[in-house]
Amino acid sequence: MRNINYIVIHCTATSKDITIASLKNYWQNIGWSNVGYHYVIKSTGEIVQLQSIDKPTNGVKGYNKESIHISYIGGKTKDDRTKEQKEAILWILESLKEVYPDAKILGHRDFPNVNKACPQFDAIKEYQNI
Repeated sequence: MRNINYIVIHCTATSKDITIASLKNYWQNIGWSNVGYHYVIKSTGEIVQLQSIDKPTNGVKGYNKESIHISYIGGKTKDDRTKEQKEAILWILESLKEVYPDAKILGHRDFPNVNKACPQFDAIKEYQNI
């Protein structure tokens, strides 16, 4: 089992209708040999696991070995999470915190040297009670 210090929330920074196949294709086209997230949450709230949590993904450069990455589809210009996405994120965070109680929940934007609004909301504040 990996030593998990962070559970990181992301947005895809795309329209809500992007497909999982399109995301995977994007990562392949930019030369990544791995996916960007462990889990992606569709606008319906469906959680799609892209990578086993025992393997790192390409979510935050320099922190991937110690992180689990969750992204919701959307967030191109604002926090446009659906009610179902919010419920799915909460459920997966609570589940992961049972396994990794000491892991900090952060947004991608909360890491040093990250200059982006990902996700489009304050994950630290929103999930501080988990």
